[in-house]
Amino acid sequence: MTIFVDSAIIEEVQQAASWGWIGGATTNPSLLAKSPLPPRETLQKMAEILDGYIFYQLIAPTLEGMVHEALEAHHILQDQLVLKIPATTLGFQVAARLSDDYCCSITAIFAPEQALLAQACGARYAIYYHNRAKQWMPDGAELGPKMVHLLAGYENIEVMAASFKTKQEVLKAASAGVKHLTIKFDLLKSLADNEFSQKAMDDFNATGCGIV
Repeated sequence: MTIFVDSAIIEEVQQAASWGWIGGATTNPSLLAKSPLPPRETLQKMAEILDGYIFYQLIAPTLEGMVHEALEAHHILQDQLVLKIPATTLGFQVAARLSDDYCCSITAIFAPEQALLAQACGARYAIYYHNRAKQWMPDGAELGPKMVHLLAGYENIEVMAASFKTKQEVLKAASAGVKHLTIKFDLLKSLADNEFSQKAMDDFNATGCGIV
């Protein structure tokens, strides 16, 4: 299981990195737009903070434009780069062209067959939006389990879930066998908090018996 922070706010990324259990960060155009810094500078600072992968989403409207954008992203992030490529006809074509040179993911998957295409074009990650799938499609809650089942026999690709609103949604995806989760900072921070864990520690610590 790898957990990523879904943010391009430097302060959030820095705090998440300090916890010691974050595998990296995911970004998209909307998240980069929230940063007070230009996208290039934001990514540079994230690379200085994090040791793990940083996902960057291609936005160019053409194949050649995406190829050039991927090269620019690699100049910034080097081996930390994972390209996020949209699950569109153009996106799959771009991924097939770039996957030999870069670590690629297919993002915004909303149908199991798109996960199969992600594998066929050499992507390392197949990303679906958990909450959006639930809201937008009658059987959207089953998209994650279906993708995990379809890709179980392939070693070169794994499922990642994004778009969580609650802890229960995080648990649902993890219980379905999704091995990679990317979670917004506030929800991510709340995963460690539990009133009963705190109560148990308060009871133990009340004895005052320790080496310090």
